Amino acid sequence: MALDHHTDDSDAEADFENIWLRLLHMVIIAVLMSMASTILGFLTVAQFLIMLFSKRTPNEPLAELGTTMGVWMAKAARYQTAASEVKPWPWTELD
Repeated sequence: MALDHHTDDSDAEADFENIWLRLLHMVIIAVLMSMASTILGFLTVAQFLIMLFSKRTPNEPLAELGTTMGVWMAKAARYQTAASEVKPWPWTELD
């Protein structure tokens, strides 16, 4: 059985192009993670102030937003470290 060297070369080219596309996605995700970290900091301060003035009762929508952001950041970290090939939002559903 003869090997098809042309197929091997095109597979290698596709892998090479895919790794650069992955790098682009990783850079975009890194910027989004940085923004998410900043937003999380603001949410944290806001939630603390809300709890301070509302007898320790947290704002539920803020708490849910924090949970959603945490899930997104975990998915992003898994993609960034190649633990997963699933890209986070905006490439996939935010859930």
